[in-house]
Amino acid sequence: MTLPRAAVIIPHYNDLERLGKCLDALAPQVAAAGDAVEVIVADNGSPCDMGPVQAAYPWVRLVTETEKGAGPARNRGVATSRAPWLCFIDSDCIPEPGWLAMALALAGSADVIGGRVDTFDETPHPRSAAEAFETVYAFHQKHYVENRGFSVTANMLTARAVFEDVGGFRNGYPEDIDWCHRARAKGYALVYADDLAVAHPTRQDWPAMARKMRRLTAERLTLFGTGPKRRLLWAVRALLVPGYALVQAPQALRHPGLSARERLSALAMLARITGLRMVWMWRQALGLPI
Repeated sequence: MTLPRAAVIIPHYNDLERLGKCLDALAPQVAAAGDAVEVIVADNGSPCDMGPVQAAYPWVRLVTETEKGAGPARNRGVATSRAPWLCFIDSDCIPEPGWLAMALALAGSADVIGGRVDTFDETPHPRSAAEAFETVYAFHQKHYVENRGFSVTANMLTARAVFEDVGGFRNGYPEDIDWCHRARAKGYALVYADDLAVAHPTRQDWPAMARKMRRLTAERLTLFGTGPKRRLLWAVRALLVPGYALVQAPQALRHPGLSARERLSALAMLARITGLRMVWMWRQALGLPI
């Protein structure tokens, strides 16, 4: 049996509509690649029936991971795959038409590659405050890769040998930051590829934004450290969070894709998020739940 060159790893939990859109966009690309690609959907114990997915997309290998979290699901997908090159994409992302061909072309060119992540709205305009905020501030992948040393796992490529040497994604951590920093600590190079592109939907409302920010705040404390001295430093860092809003505000004010009303909505969301994050970080420093 011929070994595929690349494995596409897609973690999923209870979002069949978006998973279907992702697989629909992948279908012609997989057909063109033929035996060079295997596609694994690692379901995280969804309560929905996954049978229709397997029936509609027979070229997908469907596996289940019972440990909650996208990281464990990705790890299960990797363990199930065989290819020497791993392509990570999220189930709510839509790959651009040339995404898979570009991934195959890039295979072996670098240790870890982060591709572009664009955003799009799933609702009619005008944008909500959450949508406007994410249009401005979400997924600055080039900046993440070149200045902060990580790639989001919504669009990341690496070699199986690198992944096995670094180890899998750790649950409870900001998995993309944690994994990439561990890879770089081992001497692996991380590069950005603008032509490797996917699109991610913006979050639509405050509850969705709050869930995201609460999760990120909890994970980043785990990465920062939870000992007494680290918690004290965490409280000090919380005092700096409001300054983030002042530094980042010009991005919203200058964004060419937003109307004047949407720019104000984005700024309001920025202020709300930074204020809440400061409170959450103080609670974390005191050992209280957020």
